[in-house]
Amino acid sequence: MLKFPLRQCVPALVVGLLLGATSVQAQAPMPVTVGAGMRTSFVHTGAQATTGSTDRFLLDSARIYLGGTVTPVVKFTFNTEYSPVTSGIGVMDAIGRFEISKKVNFWTGRFLPPSDRANLNGPYYAHEWGSFIDSIQDGYPTTVVGRANGMAYWGDFGKAKVSVGAFDGPTTSGGIKPLTAARFQYSFLDAEEGYYLNGTYYGGKKIFSLGVAVQNQSGNTATTADLLYESKLGGGVISIQSEYAYYDGLGGWDGNYALSRGANIMGSYLFPQEVGPGKFEILGKYAEAKFLNGATIANVEYTQKTSEADLTYVIKEFNARITTFYTNKKFSAVKSDVWTLGLGLQIQM
Repeated sequence: MLKFPLRQCVPALVVGLLLGATSVQAQAPMPVTVGAGMRTSFVHTGAQATTGSTDRFLLDSARIYLGGTVTPVVKFTFNTEYSPVTSGIGVMDAIGRFEISKKVNFWTGRFLPPSDRANLNGPYYAHEWGSFIDSIQDGYPTTVVGRANGMAYWGDFGKAKVSVGAFDGPTTSGGIKPLTAARFQYSFLDAEEGYYLNGTYYGGKKIFSLGVAVQNQSGNTATTADLLYESKLGGGVISIQSEYAYYDGLGGWDGNYALSRGANIMGSYLFPQEVGPGKFEILGKYAEAKFLNGATIANVEYTQKTSEADLTYVIKEFNARITTFYTNKKFSAVKSDVWTLGLGLQIQM
């Protein structure tokens, strides 16, 4: 039997433990994903009643995406957003994700509440360039960039999708009580898995999905219903999307009116021919929103009609696309008509 002095064994034991720990860490890393996105544009705005036309070069948005897996069930997401108004960078998402199965998922922190498709796809995964300008899409109260602080459950049940949650009142609508939110969606053709949604799949899926979302706070409600149909046609891809919104004391796009309602419809065609590294797509959209129950007698009822036409060069779907866009907003009263013509670039990695 061999014997070793204690003073020789201790250093060897410490080195062995350190090597063992290093080996264990090397075998079980905690993966972290890093990404970024940017939307920038040149916009010409037509002459207004009180001002002339303007030409602007804009950084519409810039984001950094971070995500990590703590365990197979526990995950974390942290995303930032650049504000073109303040030129500052703030917290967009901070999500603790407990994803037990497709049917059982719990999120807590700051994230997109159950809401309409437009909010759940955001500008980076929207189909049109001018998302959120029609006074219909995503008129829900928000803390920042469509997000709110709270917690939610969501689950995929085959072609059905359910989400429900509760969110902080003071930092969303300003009300004291929590804001509750729920969404139900059913996909008659291909399923749309996961919490987030796309405005288009560029032919990657055959889609016919209907969704309904409701938010409530102290009896005030915001309700939307949305539809997406998408299929291949003539070698290309045809897409039809629509939404109806009813904001009754909660949300809406004009704080001077307690009630607003309206609908939009959008259609597009992605041509099958490749031109260089990408394909061309044409898109048209029309929306009409009505504002009622003004805060004072001076706040007369009015209607907003919004039109948009896009020609997009799709290089790598949402990761690289260039859009020439035209938007036109007309008001029956209160506000002045305005139109824009521009060129936008979106890049993600």
